[in-house]
Amino acid sequence: MQSSNQPPRRAASNALRAFLMRMHFYIGLFVGPFLFIAALSGMLYVLTPQIEQRLYADALTTDSRGSAQPLAAQAEAARSHLGGSLNISAIRPAPAEGLTTRVLFSDASLGPSENRTIFIDPVDLRVTGDMTTYGTNGILPFRKTLDYLHRNLMLGEWGRYYSELAASWLWVLALGGTALWATGPRRRRALEKMPPAQRRRWQHATLGVAAAAGMLFFSATGLTWSQAAGARIDSLRGALGLVTPSVSLTLETPGSASAAHDHHHHYGGPDLAAREDRLSDLDNVAAAARAAGIDSPFMEIRLPRPGQAWSVREYDRSWPTQVDAVALHPDTLAVTSRADFDSFTLVPKLIRWGIDAHMGVLFGLPNQILMALIALGMMITIVYGYVLWWQRRPAAAEPLTVSWARLPASQRVMWVLLACALGWALPVLGVSLSLFVAFDMLRSGMRRRATRRAS
Repeated sequence: MQSSNQPPRRAASNALRAFLMRMHFYIGLFVGPFLFIAALSGMLYVLTPQIEQRLYADALTTDSRGSAQPLAAQAEAARSHLGGSLNISAIRPAPAEGLTTRVLFSDASLGPSENRTIFIDPVDLRVTGDMTTYGTNGILPFRKTLDYLHRNLMLGEWGRYYSELAASWLWVLALGGTALWATGPRRRRALEKMPPAQRRRWQHATLGVAAAAGMLFFSATGLTWSQAAGARIDSLRGALGLVTPSVSLTLETPGSASAAHDHHHHYGGPDLAAREDRLSDLDNVAAAARAAGIDSPFMEIRLPRPGQAWSVREYDRSWPTQVDAVALHPDTLAVTSRADFDSFTLVPKLIRWGIDAHMGVLFGLPNQILMALIALGMMITIVYGYVLWWQRRPAAAEPLTVSWARLPASQRVMWVLLACALGWALPVLGVSLSLFVAFDMLRSGMRRRATRRAS
Protein backbone atom coordinates (compact mmCIF):
# COMPACT_ATOMS: atom_id res chain seq x y z
CA MET A 1 0.00 0.00 0.00
CA GLN A 2 2.80 2.43 0.87
CA SER A 3 4.62 1.90 -2.43
CA SER A 4 1.43 2.42 -4.45
CA ASN A 5 0.87 5.74 -2.70
CA GLN A 6 4.39 6.95 -3.26
CA PRO A 7 4.12 8.21 -6.87
CA PRO A 8 1.07 10.44 -6.21
CA ARG A 9 2.75 11.82 -3.12
CA ARG A 10 5.90 12.52 -5.05
CA ALA A 11 3.90 14.18 -7.81
CA ALA A 12 2.06 16.34 -5.26
CA SER A 13 5.37 17.24 -3.61
CA ASN A 14 6.93 18.18 -6.93
CA ALA A 15 3.88 20.27 -7.86
CA LEU A 16 4.03 22.10 -4.53
CA ARG A 17 7.73 22.77 -4.94
CA ALA A 18 7.18 24.11 -8.47
CA PHE A 19 4.41 26.38 -7.18
CA LEU A 20 6.54 27.70 -4.30
CA MET A 21 9.47 28.28 -6.62
CA ARG A 22 7.33 30.28 -9.04
CA MET A 23 5.83 32.32 -6.21
CA HIS A 24 9.30 32.93 -4.79
CA PHE A 25 10.44 34.12 -8.20
CA TYR A 26 7.56 36.59 -8.59
CA ILE A 27 8.12 38.07 -5.14
CA GLY A 28 11.82 38.45 -5.78
CA LEU A 29 11.33 39.91 -9.24
CA PHE A 30 8.67 42.50 -8.40
CA VAL A 31 9.24 43.24 -4.70
CA GLY A 32 13.02 42.79 -4.75
CA PRO A 33 13.81 46.43 -5.68
CA PHE A 34 11.70 47.73 -2.78
CA LEU A 35 13.32 45.25 -0.41
CA PHE A 36 16.78 46.31 -1.59
CA ILE A 37 16.04 50.01 -1.01
CA ALA A 38 14.56 49.28 2.42
CA ALA A 39 17.58 47.19 3.39
CA LEU A 40 20.09 49.75 2.12
CA SER A 41 18.40 52.75 3.75
CA GLY A 42 17.84 50.81 6.95
CA MET A 43 21.50 49.76 7.07
CA LEU A 44 22.60 53.37 6.62
CA TYR A 45 20.20 54.49 9.34
CA VAL A 46 21.41 52.03 11.99
CA LEU A 47 25.08 52.70 11.25
CA THR A 48 24.99 56.47 11.49
CA PRO A 49 24.20 57.50 15.12
CA GLN A 50 27.90 58.03 15.78
CA ILE A 51 28.22 60.09 12.59
CA GLU A 52 25.30 62.23 13.71
CA GLN A 53 26.91 62.80 17.10
CA ARG A 54 30.03 64.10 15.36
CA LEU A 55 28.20 66.19 12.78
CA TYR A 56 26.22 68.06 15.41
CA ALA A 57 28.71 67.98 18.26
CA ASP A 58 28.63 71.78 18.59
CA ALA A 59 24.89 71.69 19.28
CA LEU A 60 24.84 68.55 21.41
CA THR A 61 27.80 69.20 23.70
CA THR A 62 29.29 72.07 25.65
CA ASP A 63 32.56 72.79 27.43
CA SER A 64 30.77 74.66 30.21
CA ARG A 65 31.04 73.08 33.64
CA GLY A 66 29.23 74.00 36.82
CA SER A 67 25.73 74.15 38.22
CA ALA A 68 22.90 74.12 35.70
CA GLN A 69 20.54 77.07 35.56
CA PRO A 70 16.87 76.45 36.45
CA LEU A 71 14.89 74.75 33.69
CA ALA A 72 12.58 77.74 33.56
CA ALA A 73 15.55 79.97 32.72
CA GLN A 74 16.74 77.55 30.04
CA ALA A 75 13.28 77.43 28.48
CA GLU A 76 13.03 81.21 28.56
CA ALA A 77 16.42 81.53 26.85
CA ALA A 78 15.19 79.30 24.03
CA ARG A 79 11.97 81.26 23.70
CA SER A 80 13.87 84.56 23.61
CA HIS A 81 16.06 83.17 20.83
CA LEU A 82 12.95 82.78 18.65
CA GLY A 83 11.49 86.10 19.70
CA GLY A 84 8.32 84.46 20.97
CA SER A 85 7.28 83.44 17.45
CA LEU A 86 6.63 79.82 18.48
CA ASN A 87 5.29 78.15 21.60
CA ILE A 88 7.12 75.64 23.77
CA SER A 89 5.61 72.16 23.84
CA ALA A 90 8.23 70.21 25.82
CA ILE A 91 11.70 70.32 27.33
CA ARG A 92 14.35 67.64 27.61
CA PRO A 93 16.83 68.54 30.35
CA ALA A 94 20.51 67.87 29.70
CA PRO A 95 21.01 64.19 30.63
CA ALA A 96 24.60 64.66 31.81
CA GLU A 97 27.27 67.28 32.38
CA GLY A 98 28.71 68.50 29.11
CA LEU A 99 25.46 67.90 27.20
CA THR A 100 22.85 70.44 26.20
CA THR A 101 19.17 70.86 27.02
CA ARG A 102 16.60 70.57 24.24
CA VAL A 103 13.62 72.90 24.20
CA LEU A 104 10.97 71.71 21.74
CA PHE A 105 8.65 74.10 19.94
CA SER A 106 5.50 73.33 18.00
CA ASP A 107 5.77 74.61 14.42
CA ALA A 108 2.80 74.27 12.08
CA SER A 109 5.11 74.40 9.06
CA LEU A 110 6.77 71.11 10.07
CA GLY A 111 5.54 67.59 9.47
CA PRO A 112 4.15 65.06 11.94
CA SER A 113 6.57 64.11 14.72
CA GLU A 114 8.85 67.05 13.81
CA ASN A 115 9.78 69.83 16.22
CA ARG A 116 11.73 73.06 16.03
CA THR A 117 14.34 72.38 18.70
CA ILE A 118 16.62 74.90 20.38
CA PHE A 119 19.72 73.52 22.09
CA ILE A 120 20.68 75.40 25.26
CA ASP A 121 23.87 75.28 27.30
CA PRO A 122 22.40 74.57 30.75
CA VAL A 123 25.20 76.44 32.53
CA ASP A 124 25.51 79.75 30.68
CA LEU A 125 22.16 79.66 28.76
CA ARG A 126 23.93 80.03 25.44
CA VAL A 127 22.09 78.77 22.33
CA THR A 128 24.24 76.07 20.77
CA GLY A 129 21.91 74.91 18.01
CA ASP A 130 18.61 75.47 16.24
CA MET A 131 17.30 72.67 14.03
CA THR A 132 14.43 70.31 13.32
CA THR A 133 14.35 67.07 15.30
CA TYR A 134 12.15 64.05 14.66
CA GLY A 135 10.46 61.32 16.67
CA THR A 136 10.86 60.09 20.21
CA ASN A 137 14.59 59.57 19.72
CA GLY A 138 14.94 63.19 18.63
CA ILE A 139 17.05 62.38 15.60
CA LEU A 140 18.65 65.30 13.80
CA PRO A 141 18.44 66.38 10.13
CA PHE A 142 21.08 63.96 8.77
CA ARG A 143 19.45 60.81 10.12
CA LYS A 144 15.96 62.27 9.65
CA THR A 145 16.65 62.22 5.91
CA LEU A 146 17.72 58.57 6.12
CA ASP A 147 14.66 57.76 8.22
CA TYR A 148 12.33 59.31 5.64
CA LEU A 149 14.16 57.51 2.84
CA HIS A 150 13.70 54.21 4.65
CA ARG A 151 10.13 54.92 5.68
CA ASN A 152 8.55 56.53 2.64
CA LEU A 153 11.19 57.21 -0.05
CA MET A 154 10.73 60.89 0.91
CA LEU A 155 7.36 60.86 -0.89
CA GLY A 156 5.15 61.65 2.09
CA GLU A 157 2.43 59.42 3.46
CA TRP A 158 1.78 57.70 0.13
CA GLY A 159 5.41 56.66 0.05
CA ARG A 160 4.87 54.60 3.18
CA TYR A 161 3.17 51.96 1.06
CA TYR A 162 6.56 51.09 -0.45
CA SER A 163 7.96 50.04 2.94
CA GLU A 164 4.72 48.27 3.80
CA LEU A 165 4.93 46.35 0.52
CA ALA A 166 8.47 45.27 1.42
CA ALA A 167 7.54 44.29 5.00
CA SER A 168 4.38 42.47 3.87
CA TRP A 169 6.26 40.16 1.51
CA LEU A 170 9.58 39.79 3.32
CA TRP A 171 8.37 37.08 5.68
CA VAL A 172 6.78 35.17 2.79
CA LEU A 173 10.01 35.40 0.83
CA ALA A 174 12.06 34.20 3.81
CA LEU A 175 9.80 31.26 4.66
CA GLY A 176 9.34 30.25 1.01
CA GLY A 177 13.07 30.39 0.34
CA THR A 178 13.80 28.33 3.45
CA ALA A 179 11.24 25.72 2.39
CA LEU A 180 12.79 25.50 -1.09
CA TRP A 181 16.26 25.18 0.42
CA ALA A 182 15.12 22.45 2.84
CA THR A 183 13.40 20.39 0.12
CA GLY A 184 15.97 20.94 -2.61
CA PRO A 185 18.90 18.76 -3.67
CA ARG A 186 21.82 18.50 -1.28
CA ARG A 187 25.26 19.84 -2.17
CA ARG A 188 27.35 16.89 -3.40
CA ARG A 189 30.59 18.58 -4.32
CA ALA A 190 32.93 21.18 -2.93
CA LEU A 191 31.98 24.78 -3.53
CA GLU A 192 35.07 25.53 -5.60
CA LYS A 193 34.28 22.59 -7.89
CA MET A 194 30.77 23.73 -8.70
CA PRO A 195 29.95 25.35 -12.05
CA PRO A 196 29.54 29.13 -11.64
CA ALA A 197 25.75 29.05 -12.05
CA GLN A 198 25.33 26.28 -9.49
CA ARG A 199 27.69 28.06 -7.09
CA ARG A 200 25.65 31.25 -7.31
CA ARG A 201 22.41 29.33 -6.69
CA TRP A 202 23.97 27.70 -3.64
CA GLN A 203 25.25 31.04 -2.34
CA HIS A 204 21.89 32.72 -2.94
CA ALA A 205 20.03 29.98 -1.06
CA THR A 206 22.49 29.60 1.80
CA LEU A 207 22.84 33.31 2.46
CA GLY A 208 19.07 33.74 2.30
CA VAL A 209 18.50 30.97 4.84
CA ALA A 210 21.21 32.40 7.10
CA ALA A 211 19.43 35.77 7.10
CA ALA A 212 15.90 34.31 7.24
CA ALA A 213 15.41 34.82 10.99
CA GLY A 214 16.48 38.43 10.68
CA MET A 215 14.14 38.93 7.71
CA LEU A 216 11.21 37.57 9.75
CA PHE A 217 12.14 39.97 12.55
CA PHE A 218 12.34 42.95 10.17
CA SER A 219 9.00 42.03 8.63
CA ALA A 220 7.15 41.58 11.92
CA THR A 221 8.46 44.75 13.53
CA GLY A 222 8.13 46.81 10.36
CA LEU A 223 4.47 45.83 9.96
CA THR A 224 3.61 47.08 13.46
CA TRP A 225 3.98 50.71 12.35
CA SER A 226 2.82 50.34 8.77
CA GLN A 227 -0.37 52.02 7.60
CA ALA A 228 -2.91 49.41 6.49
CA ALA A 229 -1.48 46.33 8.20
CA GLY A 230 -0.53 48.38 11.26
CA ALA A 231 -4.18 49.38 11.70
CA ARG A 232 -5.17 45.71 11.55
CA ILE A 233 -2.53 44.83 14.14
CA ASP A 234 -3.64 47.64 16.45
CA SER A 235 -7.27 46.49 16.18
CA LEU A 236 -6.28 42.92 17.01
CA ARG A 237 -4.23 44.04 19.99
CA GLY A 238 -7.12 46.13 21.21
CA ALA A 239 -9.56 43.23 20.90
CA LEU A 240 -7.18 40.95 22.83
CA GLY A 241 -6.41 43.55 25.48
CA LEU A 242 -2.73 43.75 24.49
CA VAL A 243 -2.52 47.53 24.15
CA THR A 244 0.52 49.42 25.39
CA PRO A 245 -0.39 51.23 28.63
CA SER A 246 0.03 54.99 28.69
CA VAL A 247 -0.77 57.75 31.14
CA SER A 248 -4.03 59.63 30.97
CA LEU A 249 -3.65 63.41 31.06
CA THR A 250 -7.36 63.99 31.70
CA LEU A 251 -7.71 65.07 35.31
CA GLU A 252 -11.25 63.79 35.73
CA THR A 253 -10.61 60.19 34.68
CA PRO A 254 -6.99 59.19 35.30
CA GLY A 255 -5.95 55.76 34.11
CA SER A 256 -4.37 53.92 31.30
CA ALA A 257 -5.30 54.15 27.66
CA SER A 258 -4.17 52.80 24.37
CA ALA A 259 -1.56 54.89 22.58
CA ALA A 260 -0.13 54.91 19.07
CA HIS A 261 3.52 53.98 18.62
CA ASP A 262 5.36 56.93 20.13
CA HIS A 263 8.14 56.63 17.54
CA HIS A 264 5.79 58.65 15.32
CA HIS A 265 4.29 60.85 18.10
CA HIS A 266 3.37 64.40 17.07
CA TYR A 267 4.09 67.28 19.39
CA GLY A 268 1.78 70.26 19.28
CA GLY A 269 -1.86 71.12 19.52
CA PRO A 270 -4.02 74.01 20.68
CA ASP A 271 -3.59 76.20 23.75
CA LEU A 272 0.21 76.11 23.67
CA ALA A 273 0.46 79.79 24.56
CA ALA A 274 -1.55 79.19 27.72
CA ARG A 275 0.68 76.27 28.59
CA GLU A 276 3.78 78.48 28.60
CA ASP A 277 2.45 80.25 31.70
CA ARG A 278 3.59 77.10 33.50
CA LEU A 279 7.29 77.49 32.67
CA SER A 280 8.10 78.65 36.19
CA ASP A 281 6.93 75.25 37.50
CA LEU A 282 9.38 73.22 35.42
CA ASP A 283 11.92 72.58 38.17
CA ASN A 284 9.24 71.57 40.68
CA VAL A 285 7.70 69.26 38.10
CA ALA A 286 11.08 67.63 37.43
CA ALA A 287 11.63 67.12 41.17
CA ALA A 288 8.14 65.66 41.63
CA ALA A 289 8.70 63.28 38.70
CA ARG A 290 12.02 62.12 40.17
CA ALA A 291 10.30 61.49 43.49
CA ALA A 292 7.63 59.50 41.64
CA GLY A 293 10.20 57.15 40.14
CA ILE A 294 11.26 58.79 36.87
CA ASP A 295 14.93 58.06 37.41
CA SER A 296 16.36 58.00 33.88
CA PRO A 297 18.56 60.95 32.92
CA PHE A 298 16.70 60.93 29.59
CA MET A 299 13.53 62.69 30.68
CA GLU A 300 10.99 64.75 28.75
CA ILE A 301 8.59 67.19 30.38
CA ARG A 302 5.54 68.18 28.35
CA LEU A 303 3.64 71.29 29.30
CA PRO A 304 -0.02 70.76 30.25
CA ARG A 305 -2.96 71.97 28.25
CA PRO A 306 -5.71 73.71 30.21
CA GLY A 307 -7.58 71.15 32.28
CA GLN A 308 -4.91 68.49 31.82
CA ALA A 309 -1.94 67.18 33.76
CA TRP A 310 1.77 67.55 33.22
CA SER A 311 3.31 64.63 31.30
CA VAL A 312 6.78 63.44 32.27
CA ARG A 313 8.29 60.41 30.58
CA GLU A 314 11.56 58.59 30.11
CA TYR A 315 12.78 58.06 26.57
CA ASP A 316 15.85 55.86 26.99
CA ARG A 317 15.34 52.99 24.52
CA SER A 318 18.64 51.24 25.25
CA TRP A 319 19.00 48.27 27.57
CA PRO A 320 17.67 48.18 30.25
CA THR A 321 14.69 49.97 28.75
CA GLN A 322 13.53 53.04 30.67
CA VAL A 323 10.19 54.29 29.33
CA ASP A 324 8.18 54.92 32.49
CA ALA A 325 5.74 57.84 32.41
CA VAL A 326 3.73 59.79 34.97
CA ALA A 327 1.05 62.46 34.84
CA LEU A 328 1.22 65.17 37.52
CA HIS A 329 -1.61 67.39 38.68
CA PRO A 330 -0.92 70.96 37.53
CA ASP A 331 -1.69 72.44 40.97
CA THR A 332 -0.52 69.87 43.50
CA LEU A 333 2.00 67.93 41.36
CA ALA A 334 0.51 64.73 42.75
CA VAL A 335 0.65 61.69 40.48
CA THR A 336 -2.70 61.31 38.72
CA SER A 337 -1.74 58.48 36.35
CA ARG A 338 1.32 56.40 35.63
CA ALA A 339 2.56 53.73 33.22
CA ASP A 340 5.56 51.74 34.42
CA PHE A 341 7.36 49.54 31.93
CA ASP A 342 7.85 46.80 34.54
CA SER A 343 4.07 46.45 34.80
CA PHE A 344 3.56 46.01 31.05
CA THR A 345 2.37 42.61 29.90
CA LEU A 346 4.68 40.53 27.74
CA VAL A 347 3.34 41.48 24.30
CA PRO A 348 3.70 45.28 24.73
CA LYS A 349 7.21 44.71 26.08
CA LEU A 350 8.14 42.53 23.12
CA ILE A 351 6.79 45.13 20.71
CA ARG A 352 8.75 47.88 22.46
CA TRP A 353 11.97 45.84 22.40
CA GLY A 354 11.37 44.67 18.83
CA ILE A 355 10.93 48.19 17.48
CA ASP A 356 13.98 49.45 19.35
CA ALA A 357 16.10 46.55 18.13
CA HIS A 358 14.84 47.16 14.57
CA MET A 359 16.08 50.74 14.90
CA GLY A 360 19.44 49.61 16.28
CA VAL A 361 19.14 51.38 19.63
CA LEU A 362 18.32 48.57 22.10
CA PHE A 363 21.81 47.12 22.63
CA GLY A 364 23.93 49.90 21.21
CA LEU A 365 26.77 49.12 18.81
CA PRO A 366 26.29 45.30 18.78
CA ASN A 367 22.65 45.87 17.83
CA GLN A 368 23.71 48.25 15.05
CA ILE A 369 26.23 45.79 13.64
CA LEU A 370 23.81 42.84 13.71
CA MET A 371 21.03 44.79 11.97
CA ALA A 372 23.50 46.06 9.35
CA LEU A 373 24.80 42.53 8.68
CA ILE A 374 21.27 41.18 8.18
CA ALA A 375 20.47 44.06 5.83
CA LEU A 376 23.71 43.45 3.92
CA GLY A 377 22.87 39.75 3.65
CA MET A 378 19.45 40.66 2.26
CA MET A 379 20.97 42.94 -0.38
CA ILE A 380 23.51 40.35 -1.52
CA THR A 381 20.80 37.67 -1.68
CA ILE A 382 18.61 39.95 -3.82
CA VAL A 383 21.50 40.72 -6.18
CA TYR A 384 22.31 37.01 -6.54
CA GLY A 385 18.65 36.34 -7.30
CA TYR A 386 18.58 38.90 -10.11
CA VAL A 387 21.84 37.58 -11.54
CA LEU A 388 20.44 34.04 -11.58
CA TRP A 389 17.25 35.20 -13.27
CA TRP A 390 19.13 37.22 -15.88
CA GLN A 391 21.43 34.35 -16.76
CA ARG A 392 18.67 31.78 -17.04
CA ARG A 393 15.63 33.79 -18.20
CA PRO A 394 13.60 30.76 -19.37
CA ALA A 395 11.16 32.23 -21.85
CA ALA A 396 8.86 29.22 -21.53
CA ALA A 397 8.83 29.09 -17.72
CA GLU A 398 5.56 27.70 -16.37
CA PRO A 399 3.15 30.46 -15.25
CA LEU A 400 2.15 30.69 -11.60
CA THR A 401 -1.49 29.89 -12.33
CA VAL A 402 -0.48 26.73 -14.20
CA SER A 403 1.73 25.66 -11.26
CA TRP A 404 -1.21 26.24 -8.93
CA ALA A 405 -3.54 24.23 -11.18
CA ARG A 406 -1.21 21.21 -10.95
CA LEU A 407 -1.66 21.05 -7.17
CA PRO A 408 -4.13 18.58 -5.64
CA ALA A 409 -7.61 20.04 -5.17
CA SER A 410 -7.30 20.22 -1.38
CA GLN A 411 -4.07 22.23 -1.67
CA ARG A 412 -5.58 24.57 -4.26
CA VAL A 413 -8.44 25.37 -1.88
CA MET A 414 -6.02 25.80 1.01
CA TRP A 415 -3.87 28.30 -0.93
CA VAL A 416 -6.90 30.31 -2.05
CA LEU A 417 -8.23 30.52 1.52
CA LEU A 418 -4.79 31.44 2.82
CA ALA A 419 -4.42 34.15 0.18
CA CYS A 420 -7.82 35.62 1.11
CA ALA A 421 -6.98 35.63 4.81
CA LEU A 422 -3.58 37.22 4.27
CA GLY A 423 -5.04 39.70 1.82
CA TRP A 424 -7.46 40.89 4.50
CA ALA A 425 -4.86 40.98 7.29
CA LEU A 426 -2.17 42.57 5.12
CA PRO A 427 -4.03 44.69 2.55
CA VAL A 428 -0.92 45.77 0.62
CA LEU A 429 0.07 42.12 0.23
CA GLY A 430 -3.44 41.32 -0.98
CA VAL A 431 -3.47 44.07 -3.61
CA SER A 432 0.01 43.21 -4.88
CA LEU A 433 -0.84 39.49 -4.99
CA SER A 434 -3.83 40.32 -7.17
CA LEU A 435 -1.51 42.21 -9.50
CA PHE A 436 0.88 39.25 -9.59
CA VAL A 437 -1.95 36.93 -10.58
CA ALA A 438 -3.30 39.38 -13.18
CA PHE A 439 0.16 39.72 -14.72
CA ASP A 440 0.61 35.97 -14.71
CA MET A 441 -2.75 35.36 -16.37
CA LEU A 442 -2.00 37.98 -19.03
CA ARG A 443 1.37 36.40 -19.68
CA SER A 444 -0.20 32.93 -19.82
CA GLY A 445 -2.81 34.13 -22.30
CA MET A 446 -0.19 35.72 -24.54
CA ARG A 447 1.80 32.51 -24.40
CA ARG A 448 -1.21 30.42 -25.50
CA ARG A 449 -1.97 32.78 -28.39
CA ALA A 450 1.67 32.67 -29.52
CA THR A 451 1.55 28.85 -29.41
CA ARG A 452 -1.63 28.75 -31.52
CA ARG A 453 -0.14 31.12 -34.12
CA ALA A 454 3.01 29.02 -34.31
CA SER A 455 1.00 25.86 -34.92
